[in-house]
Amino acid sequence: MAAGVGLAVIAGGVGLGLWATAGDGDGGSAMSPSGDISASTSPSPTPSPSRSYPLSEAPRTIPAVREHTAERGPGWRPRDGYRVVVGDGELADEGRLIAGELGLTYAGERGDRRAGDVRLTLGDGAGAGPESYTMTVRGGGVEISGPSDAGVFYGTRTLKQEVRDGGTAPEGVVRDEPAKAQRGLMLDIARKHFTASWIEDRVRELGDLKFNQLGLHFSDDQGFRIESDSHPEVVSEQRLSKAEVRRIVDLAAERHITVVPEIDSPGHLGAVIAAHPELQLRDARGQAARGAVDISRADAATIVDELLDEYAGLFPGGQWHLGGDEYRALTVADPEASYPQLAAAARKRFGSGATVADLATGWLNDRAETVRGHGRTPRAWNDGFYRDASVRAAEDIQVAYWTGKEIGARQPVEYLSAGRKVVNYNDEFLYYVLGEPQTFVYPTGQRIYEQWTPRVLRGTEAVAERYDGQILGGSFAVWCDLAGAQTQDQVAAGIRLPLRATVQKLWDPDAPELSWAQFRRLADRLG
Repeated sequence: MAAGVGLAVIAGGVGLGLWATAGDGDGGSAMSPSGDISASTSPSPTPSPSRSYPLSEAPRTIPAVREHTAERGPGWRPRDGYRVVVGDGELADEGRLIAGELGLTYAGERGDRRAGDVRLTLGDGAGAGPESYTMTVRGGGVEISGPSDAGVFYGTRTLKQEVRDGGTAPEGVVRDEPAKAQRGLMLDIARKHFTASWIEDRVRELGDLKFNQLGLHFSDDQGFRIESDSHPEVVSEQRLSKAEVRRIVDLAAERHITVVPEIDSPGHLGAVIAAHPELQLRDARGQAARGAVDISRADAATIVDELLDEYAGLFPGGQWHLGGDEYRALTVADPEASYPQLAAAARKRFGSGATVADLATGWLNDRAETVRGHGRTPRAWNDGFYRDASVRAAEDIQVAYWTGKEIGARQPVEYLSAGRKVVNYNDEFLYYVLGEPQTFVYPTGQRIYEQWTPRVLRGTEAVAERYDGQILGGSFAVWCDLAGAQTQDQVAAGIRLPLRATVQKLWDPDAPELSWAQFRRLADRLG
């Protein structure tokens, strides 16, 4: 094959192995003895592709790039004096970050070109998805372009991983984009307090892996973990300050990660009820329903809406999780007989045939209206949608599908066939529940990597391919039911490989090219 003729490779990790650089006498490494990426001081090779260079091989990254066009040439590696330049001031954050990580000079918005430049630009890739990017390694330099700063950022993550893996970014062109728009990690910080610095470390990890959402479930029966001005009485002693949360949100935004808050209601409100016992739901015999507020009381709605309004200013992202699951009034055989005050309120609001399920759906719709007023898109757990209710949940509420184990849980196809959009939280694969209570076991990266795809919403069976477009993505979830079972460092270690497997399948749900053993070794090399 003539020098310079490209070979298109469509693959997640096709063409593996370190990139040979025959004829390039530079044996310098781009890794410092400590393992950090740093610039080499070796002289730059002459970037003149010739027959002495074999065709490049696709880079090894997590998630794997989806397309690489091979070319002949020495590739690119960082060196002293090389610059990062941007074609648009909007890319300054991305430029400074990758320059610092690779030990390069950030030169800002420049029109001139020098040997070794890493150039970041906007606007290329007409018709491509908003998170797509193209990375071209050719002639001794690198250019990363995309239709948005998010796509350009993901290109810099690919470059960082290429250098970390083999020291050299291979000659050729990467064209890459995710299959799914939502790629998340959800943390239960209500049952277990996680420090701000630990959460920030997870944000950095998620950013390097091209995740784009971090869920924070910060209110539950065991605790309310973020400082509040409107209701300080509900907040736990161990909590995050608003200043700490702002730093987390700002760091996440720099990595193109949206923080998705969750104040679960009308169940899972034990921390609020502890400060306001008058709000607790009680049955006809006066027995309290753990964690549940009485949704026939206007003051219960008022306090939840006041909290939603307050935190809308703290979390500026476009998504909001309303919870809606496991309301104890709807786990009994006859909700209307057990909770006559709820039945009466349902009939008063929705008519003579209305049920407790209708009242609970009305509650969910009201909370959705509250967050919608702040420009947020609501989501709720699948068991907060009731099959037999005459009142329908608002159509824009996304279904966070997590289980088929709950009483009355509906099959995913019921939501999909009705046209609803779904986010995959499948507890069979994606639930990391501390202490492994009930039937939960810690998920393994291998099982996710080999058996799960975004279409596997419940159990182990995939829904029909025709529904794929309604599945927005997925989220790995850490739940802290037995909070003392692991330290936060043990949690970080335990979710490390499952996170990498999850994002691989959200970025590209097709069968990966690498075996699990190869993928795991790659994860160890990349850190």
